[in-house]
Amino acid sequence: MKLLVTGGAGYIGGVVTHALVEAGHQVVVLDDLSTGFAQTIPVGVEFHRLPVHQVAQVLTPDAAFDGVLHFAAKIEVAESVARPDLYWDINVGGTMALLTAIRAAGVPRVIFSSTGSMYDPTSVVPLAGGGFSKLGEDAEVRPLNPYAATKLAVDLMLAGECEAFGLGATSLRYFNASGAVGGLGERHTPESHLIPIVLQVAGGQREQLMMYGDDYPTPDGTCVRDYIHVADLATAHLLALGAIAPGRHEIYNLGNGDGYSVKQVIDAAREVTGHPIPVKLAPRRPGDPAATVAASDKARRELGWRPARPALLDIVADAWAFHQSIG
Repeated sequence: MKLLVTGGAGYIGGVVTHALVEAGHQVVVLDDLSTGFAQTIPVGVEFHRLPVHQVAQVLTPDAAFDGVLHFAAKIEVAESVARPDLYWDINVGGTMALLTAIRAAGVPRVIFSSTGSMYDPTSVVPLAGGGFSKLGEDAEVRPLNPYAATKLAVDLMLAGECEAFGLGATSLRYFNASGAVGGLGERHTPESHLIPIVLQVAGGQREQLMMYGDDYPTPDGTCVRDYIHVADLATAHLLALGAIAPGRHEIYNLGNGDGYSVKQVIDAAREVTGHPIPVKLAPRRPGDPAATVAASDKARRELGWRPARPALLDIVADAWAFHQSIG
């Protein structure tokens, strides 16, 4: 297929772009490089440095694209609270421009990079014998910040496009993308995700890790999250690409289905890196749920998707190798 990848110079978009090329697809990347890195784009791939609002310059009727994979978005929760206007403009306004271009060009299929953070965390309950209930696609949706709200808005936009215009679309709701594939890894400025922050402490870029609360109703008192290897996310995109049906909007949660606590992540990083990781206990952050773990049964059943690298040590080891490669 001939495919346009918006945000293809970013973390997940970059890994997926490489996977698409390796699978034999013809790929074109559009990215404004506000957070992405041009060097992550595979050699020989056509690249347009443009904001997503200007996607119609690339996605023209005569370009004959078979599909779009849409990753171009702002993703930092704290920033979205401080600058909601920016998030509505880029995440929603940019997607509106993309959908207009898709209709004009007659593109039949879209995959959207969505998020599991839009689910209501209070719907997660402890289970008898330990553990917590998992979040399926039918879990209550209640975005707690503008970032998650914009992702939900796009999911709703896609559902309308499919019903009204016959578009085939899939929203993939990720739970904590992690790890790295060779030189393709996670690097944000500022960094807000736990695993890269822990590795920055191990590598000497930070003095210590702030651990927000150790009195949650979890086995070790720290928050539990579902970490999914970015390579497994890429596999899901390729499988979803082949399963899209005209006029249908499907939603799939993507996670390991197992949660790891903050303390488990720290212990894994100490084991992988061989470095001490000083920790300073801080008060809980408002709104942090005790646990969020994905139920990915639908993706397993309908797409045949199975995480190949679910182990926390593998995820952290791949992230550490990338962290060392960039200094």
